[in-house]
Amino acid sequence: MSESDAERHRRKMQHMQRVVRERIAGAQVERGVLVVNTGPGKGKSSSGLGMVLRAIGHGMRVGVVQFVKGRTDTGEALFFRRFPELAQLHVMGGGFTWDTQDKARDAEEARLAWSQAQRFLQDPSCDLVLLDELNIALRYGHLELATVLADLRARPPMQHVVVTGRNAPKELIEIADTVTEMTLVKHAFKSGIKAQPGVEW
Repeated sequence: MSESDAERHRRKMQHMQRVVRERIAGAQVERGVLVVNTGPGKGKSSSGLGMVLRAIGHGMRVGVVQFVKGRTDTGEALFFRRFPELAQLHVMGGGFTWDTQDKARDAEEARLAWSQAQRFLQDPSCDLVLLDELNIALRYGHLELATVLADLRARPPMQHVVVTGRNAPKELIEIADTVTEMTLVKHAFKSGIKAQPGVEW
């Protein structure tokens, strides 16, 4: 008698269930994780903000530092104002580098932003830190990579950190626990669709 599709599916899922349960049982380390979202595709900051939303839902305290970006009318800024006891947002950039065209000013703003990031990274009551577009500041040499890596390593043991931005340096990728490379397949902007609130900011 041949095995039915339903039986094959059930047998396959039973095997998968055993494998997943074994992996869950084997994952016993509990500590803060370093997550890096990089690559040319859209969604790096959005993914980081999704983790922030999830953390707030669990009543966790969150610190966000936005490098490069200069807008304060974004959806995330409006959202965080509703949760001042759980979330702090610091928008500390002057805008896109092709608009500012001032490397010295961009570097100074990045250093000020890193000073705020250090305050979060030294605070054990801050459960999750999002360093949005940090990779851009690193790529342009606005910050010392060695200092950034040392501060990330020295953070409180249970603190989670999410770093976003294109071109993550290999040294950051090496010390990260989870790294996602966003690839670009299609983008609405290339079809002439303008950036819109709720999607792009």
